[in-house]
Amino acid sequence: MTATSQHTATVELTVGQVAGTFGVTVRTLHHYDAVGLVVPSARTPAGYRLYTGADLTRLASVVTYRRLGLSLDEVQALLDGDGTPEEHLRRQRDAVVTRLGELEELVTAIDRALEREMEQRPATTEELKELFGDGYTEEYRAEAQERWGDSDAWTQSAARTKRYAKADWEQVKADQEAAGRLLVEAMQSGAAPDSERAMDAAEANRRVIEKWFYDLDHGFHRGLADMYVSDPRFTTTYEDQAPGLARYVHDAIHANADRHEKA
Repeated sequence: MTATSQHTATVELTVGQVAGTFGVTVRTLHHYDAVGLVVPSARTPAGYRLYTGADLTRLASVVTYRRLGLSLDEVQALLDGDGTPEEHLRRQRDAVVTRLGELEELVTAIDRALEREMEQRPATTEELKELFGDGYTEEYRAEAQERWGDSDAWTQSAARTKRYAKADWEQVKADQEAAGRLLVEAMQSGAAPDSERAMDAAEANRRVIEKWFYDLDHGFHRGLADMYVSDPRFTTTYEDQAPGLARYVHDAIHANADRHEKA
């Protein structure tokens, strides 16, 4: 019996048949079984394990998530959490569409790099940034998950962002940059951090985070502001935009929080 001979709902395959039909090694199948990721749920009269249609559907989800770069622990958490097979497929599709967009941008960046090499022209900083892409911040994302992975904010943010397509991320970036410009312009105008202009800019910053990622009350926003001056990487991000901006944003966020908590 093979998986192509009948509908998978009625298929029961041995480990060897699954390996031969779908190209997953026997060693991998045994490992997935040992760690409880995909466990064959049927048996032959002789006691040999058989993969049912439902087992094969779960295996397909595991392989898809692995192809998207997720660890086995992440796959296990996704499959054992909430979500129907349809929801998993939609999540996988969204991830693939996002990846396709990233790869298309990378191809364009590489083509431009080839043109520069052929013209023997040095790359500008902005052109090099195209090759780094947004994915270069992966180590920060991993650290963020380690730091806040058990928080309600992280859970909410993960639930929202997993549905975002490329167009959504482009809008996120545009909104963040617009809110950031308000803070820069307020500081450069000479407005004090506790002025209406600066506090309104801080409030715009908070609303962008709340709109796209997670519920952010003013007390939580204070905590983020403290990190902007205590973590050198965050500080550098602001200081690269304008000297003194990190402290200015910190003070404006605290002033804005005071304003709303007293209201």
